[in-house]
Amino acid sequence: MSSLADPVQFFLILWGAPGVIVAVAFLAFGIDRIDSAATGAYAFRPLLLPGLIILWPLVVWRWAVLAKNQGE
Repeated sequence: MSSLADPVQFFLILWGAPGVIVAVAFLAFGIDRIDSAATGAYAFRPLLLPGLIILWPLVVWRWAVLAKNQGE
């Protein structure tokens, strides 16, 4: 018998999996290009993980816009 938690858990996994991938990629490659003050500041990056995982579509969109503007 299916409970209410099953769809919620499925949605969280469906949302969180790409979020983790985007967060790790952004912290490894993107944050230094986006914010010059973040260069070499590795102690605060784990603190950004929850927000990046939750807001990953906005992070991807903003990262793409800023990367496009830097290329011009």
